Formats: sequence, structure tokens, C-alpha cells
Amino acid sequence: MPTLRKPEQRHTILLPPRKASLAAETDVLVVGGGPAGLGAALGAARAGAQVILAERYGFLGGNATAALVMPLMSFHTQRHTFAKAGITSLLPGDHGPGDPVIAGVVLELIERLVRSGGAIAPSLETGYVVPFDPELFKMVALDLLDEAGVQLLLHALASDVMGSDQVEGVVFETKSGPLVIKARTIVDCTGDGDIATRAGAPYEVGRPLDGLVQPMTLMFRMGEFERAAFEEYVRQNPTQWRGVHGLWDLIEKATAAGDLVLEREDILLFATPHGRELAVNSTRVTQVLGTDVWDLSYAEWHSRRQMRQIVQFLRHYVPGFEQSYAIQSGVTIGVRETRRIMGEHYLTAEQLLNVCRFDDVIARGTYPLDIHNPEGKGTVLKRLPDGEAYDIPLRCLIPRKVDNILLAGRCISGTHEAHSSYRVMPIAMATGQAAGVCAAMAAHLKCSVREVPADAVQQELVRQGANLGNL
Repeated sequence: MPTLRKPEQRHTILLPPRKASLAAETDVLVVGGGPAGLGAALGAARAGAQVILAERYGFLGGNATAALVMPLMSFHTQRHTFAKAGITSLLPGDHGPGDPVIAGVVLELIERLVRSGGAIAPSLETGYVVPFDPELFKMVALDLLDEAGVQLLLHALASDVMGSDQVEGVVFETKSGPLVIKARTIVDCTGDGDIATRAGAPYEVGRPLDGLVQPMTLMFRMGEFERAAFEEYVRQNPTQWRGVHGLWDLIEKATAAGDLVLEREDILLFATPHGRELAVNSTRVTQVLGTDVWDLSYAEWHSRRQMRQIVQFLRHYVPGFEQSYAIQSGVTIGVRETRRIMGEHYLTAEQLLNVCRFDDVIARGTYPLDIHNPEGKGTVLKRLPDGEAYDIPLRCLIPRKVDNILLAGRCISGTHEAHSSYRVMPIAMATGQAAGVCAAMAAHLKCSVREVPADAVQQELVRQGANLGNL
């Protein structure tokens, strides 16, 4: 069977200079329309800035919709004395009633989704995750941006920055040819830190040992799931299912029969708002990097073949899936980790686990350190202390060596281990809102983003409903 391989030799080819059209000028340019980008655009617009959000796909949501990363993970403090079994509970928390530590635009998005029938509110029953419908997520996100007055440019892939000493704008590849959007400040919500990297900010990739990153996963949705039959299997085999993962006995049986080669240690299933549907998080592609187009091509190729095996395994081996089928796979594979831009502060796993406090806190997190093995099977979870949350300082959003760019989402400054917690979507959206507020203030004050007073950013975030703890 053919495979996609990188060329052994690469040659630089000099192309003739191209001309780009000036598309627009604005106070704040947000690059990327995923959860971080949504938070940034809303935060900046509500702080009084003129905002343009540019997105490479024809819809909003990023990994939430394009990669079907479902559900929104818990943003509540954990109480490990409780345990909730059932198809909708959350493994990493296994927690009972806790306090939400993220508010602002995250809660507004969730409330809109719940009212539209597009999500289930977080509760003990859901394990404090938020199952959502990706199509309604797209619509709710669009409504929120429309109401805030954010201008959209869709089908626009950021490819370069304009300016030498100071970044003046971003170049986008479009069906209309290359376009430039100029901005006073730019928020990099690409996930990969593409804009900050092109501007010259330093970055790290992967774990210190060998540079390997967390694996990629192609998510997909299964329909016509019979919950009663599955729950009867769980009742009769209580050691084979824990919360949202398991099926070890059936995996062993299918593997022995030659029907399954599973790249992770178990099957991981999440509920959606639809009773006869589940989201499957069970493919795994290791030793690939999401900023390498050859790696991405291989990952898409390999993960879809994994998906085909897993679908057949569920249908033929797992009670409740006999009549099920794959409704949809991600438009793109889900990428957990690529570049981590080096910022004014470097967030570490020790700071997270010791729930460190910072004077310039702009977001908080409670999600465990959740490291999927970069080399193969296995997942390491390290939980925060009961009832605690960690701070993310504004300095993690400010890249070194660049004056008018802010970071948001999974590319903010931190270690490989710390990244495994703050990469999840509610935290990404909260850091986005903070970056948007800071960007709006820098544009208004006509100053560097590092010159914006942290307490001014905090005051505006609190005015917008954000949760900054006891600040």
C-alpha cells in the first residue's frame, strides 16, 4: 500500500516577487477563528476596538468544528471524592460539584448553545464537560461576532507578515490573490504561532528530551447508537468501562482476530446533545508535526484508515453499535501541539500543579496535565489539588522580540507539560479574550502591547464578566 513520504532533499526556489492588494486597515487583527480567536475578537470589540477576524476555513470554530474536538472540557475545580460512571462523564476530572473558574465569553457561548439546543450545560451528569453540536456552534459563533460588530474575512490563510522592524500587517492567501490587512495590533490565534514565528519571535517544539509533540487525533461522530444495549454491557462488565473509556476485553478479542490495530490504549467516547450519537476520540498518529505539510498529509492518510477499522470494530464487537455508522469525520485532523512561542513569562507544570498566583493574572485553569504519549500508547494525567485553579499571567501572551503581536490559545508561552493543560478550548477562549482586550488597549494608546498596564487589562476583563479569582 502506498504511503506519503517527505522528499529526501529540499531545494529553495526563488520565485518572482508578487504583488498583494491592501484589503483593509483596522485597530486589531485576529488571525484564526477557533475558540481563542472568538475570544480575542469579542474581547477586543467589546473594549471599543475596530476588529477584523481572518479565518482559513469558510466557517468559525477552529478545532471545535473543523476537527470535531468535542466536548468542551471541564473548567470547574475538581472534587475527587466523587466519581460519576456513565457514558457522559469525564475521565480526567472524575469529579463532583466544583466551581467554574472561567466565565466571560466562554459562558456566554455555552449559554447561547444551550438555549439553541446545541449543547448540554455542564453538570455532575455530564462530568462537567459541555457536549455540543458543531453545526450550531458555527452559527452561535457567527451571531456573537455579528452582534459585536466584528468584520470577517473567511477563506483566508495567513502566509506572511508585512514590515521589518515593526509588523504592520499580515499577508493572506485567498481566491482573490494575496491580500494584506494592516493593523495596529495583531492577535495570533493560529494555534501554531504562525504570525509570531514569521515576525521573529523565538519558540520551542515538543518535549525537551527529543522534541516530540503530543499525537494527532482524527475525531469522528457515530450515529444510531443504542445506549440501553451499551449500558447493559457495562453493567455486566463493570471492569471493562470507566467513565468515558475502556472496552479492553473487546479490543483484545478483535486484535487477536486480526480485525483491529489500535494505536491508543483504549476506546474513548463522548456524548453529544443527541441521544443516539457519540463522538469518538480513538485514532492516534505519533511522531508527526502539524507545521510540516508532509506530516499533516501522512497523518490525514493514516488516521482515516484507523477510523475505518474503529468503525468496523464498534459495529461488529460492541453492544449498542450494531446499526451505527460514521456520520462525519473532522474536516481536518486534530492537532494537539506544535510551536510554543517564548513569551515574557514561561509557564511550567510545577506552577500549575502548585496553583501559583500571579499579579498579572488574565485567565485561570483547572484542567489536569493530560499528556498523550508522543511515541505510542498511554496517557499520563496529573490533577490539580482539590478545589484549586492556577493562574495564567498576561506575560505568557506577550512574545519576546515582538512589540505589536499577542498570543492566545495553545501557542502561548509554557512548557510541553504545562501546555497539556492550557491547550483545551475553554482556557484557549479565555486567553483569547484577554489578548483581545490588551490588543484593543495597545491600539487605543498607540503603544507596545508590553506597555499596556496589566491592571487596566484586568479591570476591562472583569467588566466583560471574566473570572480572575479574588482579584
